[in-house]
Amino acid sequence: MALLVRVLRNRINISQWFPVCSRLVPVYSTQGQWGRALSGTFQLSTTKDSPQPVEEKVGAFTKIIEAMGFTGPLKYSKWKIKIAALRMYTSCVEKTDFEEFFLRCQMPDTFNSWFLITLLHVWMCLVRMKQEGRSGKYMCRIIVHFMWEDVEQRGRVMGVNSYILKKNMILMTNNFYAAILGYDEGILSDDHGLAAALWRTFFNQKCEDPRQLELLVEYVRKQMQYLDSMNGEDLLLTGEVSWRPLVEKNPQSILKPHSPTYNDEGL
Repeated sequence: MALLVRVLRNRINISQWFPVCSRLVPVYSTQGQWGRALSGTFQLSTTKDSPQPVEEKVGAFTKIIEAMGFTGPLKYSKWKIKIAALRMYTSCVEKTDFEEFFLRCQMPDTFNSWFLITLLHVWMCLVRMKQEGRSGKYMCRIIVHFMWEDVEQRGRVMGVNSYILKKNMILMTNNFYAAILGYDEGILSDDHGLAAALWRTFFNQKCEDPRQLELLVEYVRKQMQYLDSMNGEDLLLTGEVSWRPLVEKNPQSILKPHSPTYNDEGL
């Protein structure tokens, strides 16, 4: 919580994020063994089938201040949403089995691999929270802010030169927004489109085993279905997220998670 106290003490000022990639990478159709491995294997629901966020009615004053780059009054306290955002980001780095990803996806145990896995889980949280209206979008910006705070601190702990760290942060920021656009396009597409996005970003175009892509496509689809089944208000107020295993021990069914009850006195 020291990170949260320090960030809030300095007052978070986060502007609306925007794509910084110069172009969209085209999605190439897969052929041969890739097509056979991914064709019609998953029947899980996608975000296209998810309930769409209800447009909130806001007053003229709120529209004016938000047009100026500020955040207007929200349904819940901004302080509570910031705490929930920290918990949600923490779940991305503490509740994810990185070792299993390293093993099954044949990824080296490096800082870059950690970032790619974290980015994927952060993106799934952003997709889910964008369904919660203005409060959810505000929470998305806070989650991204905490992610970059954590990335920078980890780089310093590893002893990376400040100049090199700054250059790497700029490069990672560009890659982050490009990845978000690619994943968004992939999740709204069929399994081939999602596999192409994962191949370009997560595997850095170096995956030669279609089974690894098949595993990751199935993981993203089932995880998005799992997140969609969670109560939106609980996510906004608690930020508690659990992740399904990369490989299911009992893949026959995906159970609806137990939604924690928010208690103002217990915060």
